[in-house]
Amino acid sequence: MATIKGISTFSAEQEAQALRKAMKGFGTDEDAIIEILTKLNVSQRQQVLITYKSTIGRDLIDDLKSELSGNFERVIVGLMTPTTMYDVHELRRALKGAGTDEGCLIEILASRTNAEIRHINENYKLEYGSTLEDDIVSDTSSMFRRVLVSLATGNRDEGTFVDEALAQQDAQCLYEAGEKKWGTDEVQFMSILCTRNRCHLLRVFDVYRVIANKDITDSIKSEMSGDLEDALLAVVKCLRNKPAYFAERLYRSMKGLGTDDSTLIRVMVSRSEIDMLYIRREFLAMYGKSLHSFIKGDCSGDYRKVLLRLCGGED
Repeated sequence: MATIKGISTFSAEQEAQALRKAMKGFGTDEDAIIEILTKLNVSQRQQVLITYKSTIGRDLIDDLKSELSGNFERVIVGLMTPTTMYDVHELRRALKGAGTDEGCLIEILASRTNAEIRHINENYKLEYGSTLEDDIVSDTSSMFRRVLVSLATGNRDEGTFVDEALAQQDAQCLYEAGEKKWGTDEVQFMSILCTRNRCHLLRVFDVYRVIANKDITDSIKSEMSGDLEDALLAVVKCLRNKPAYFAERLYRSMKGLGTDDSTLIRVMVSRSEIDMLYIRREFLAMYGKSLHSFIKGDCSGDYRKVLLRLCGGED
């Protein structure tokens, strides 16, 4: 379901030399760089990175950064970064950049698996000397902070067992924590939505609809606001249909005035080897236009070229 699959026979040395050639001398051959890096997968790019250093004696990422600029550079450097480290860098930017990028924190923490979250935590600590949790705590506040901390533990039940009695109880609990009372007991929402397994929660949502006579997402929208609302909605959407969640992220990053390039780049880079074909399918179903046509109309130049390669074909 990836658009970037890598190539079966590949010579890291050949690709390293071709990249050097694209950057050496007068002017940079951006098309060649796009061509090489989008035909390789992330592990092949890592091999090229090492081979580039051993055969040419230079750092590939430094060379790319000195030759490229702007959003195009951000995509290329993103492609050259191992998957976990890419998430780590994005989380750090979201926390320590100018102002907090709450959308980025929510997107990564709500959509990654337990194993991915654990790897992120280990690498974050190694890279920055502080834990992801400490940085979340110092940079966010109140209930939103608690949801992020919960998600960042990567401790959701990943089983498939649905306890029918517990599902009824959880649904009732959510109803009583929100719709039924004056004021909302957000802790109940957090503890159920952030810890139970996916199959169980899908059942909870069905039962909830019967009890409350509305969808859980509508209740979250009416009971919460701001970042907390966004975070819990993201959790529910990722549980129901992750590709549709990313399709919506992409749509929102491009629709309207101006483009949210950080989100657009992150989703295109991080999902191209996972579920981009599914995301494209959901995008078309949800918005009646292809992701390809959206990117085409929203971006330009080499930036557009490389994103379209990550997108794959036109639907």
